[in-house]
Amino acid sequence: MLRIIDLNALSEARHMTEDQIAEEQKIVEAAKRDARDFAVIYDRYFEQIFNFILRRTDDEALTDDLTSQTFLKALQSLKKYEFRGLPFSAWLYRIASNEVNKHYNKKKRKRVFSLEEERLFEIIETEDGNPELDGQINILISTLNDLPTDVMEVLELRFFEERSFKEISFILNISESGAKMRLYRAIEKLKKYFTVNWKE
Repeated sequence: MLRIIDLNALSEARHMTEDQIAEEQKIVEAAKRDARDFAVIYDRYFEQIFNFILRRTDDEALTDDLTSQTFLKALQSLKKYEFRGLPFSAWLYRIASNEVNKHYNKKKRKRVFSLEEERLFEIIETEDGNPELDGQINILISTLNDLPTDVMEVLELRFFEERSFKEISFILNISESGAKMRLYRAIEKLKKYFTVNWKE
């Protein structure tokens, strides 16, 4: 049997506590006073932002460029950054998302979402020894690729990046209810294919 897990029940383990956010804000304020302190932020978030962009480009050289551009813009705009009760990373994700969107709009190319196989296995629940699993995974990938970009963005941020709806709404500049509705649409489309029992 193969079915989609309830993506609304995802672990919030990666979400920061209020104390962690407050501690992070001290680092941001230090970087505002002295740009050399921005290195702490860069080291902390480089890998997350790089992987986020790589998933959207499937091109390491392009990802290097867009990641560099993201951190450069963050550094240049740091003094304008205003704390809104969210992790600083939400602001970095917003800049990164905008950089990726600008790239694709400029090049007029179809957007890419490169999904790691191990993460796909986290989306689905399956019994061991299912000989049809490879075919089902291919259907899942095809179904995900058919999702509209705005829906896929929310699915990616919620599942792959484990962001709260409040963060997603900030990153994509949409309402929280809009983010939830997009995720609901994605889940419903996936369930259409995967909430059935597959023949052995």
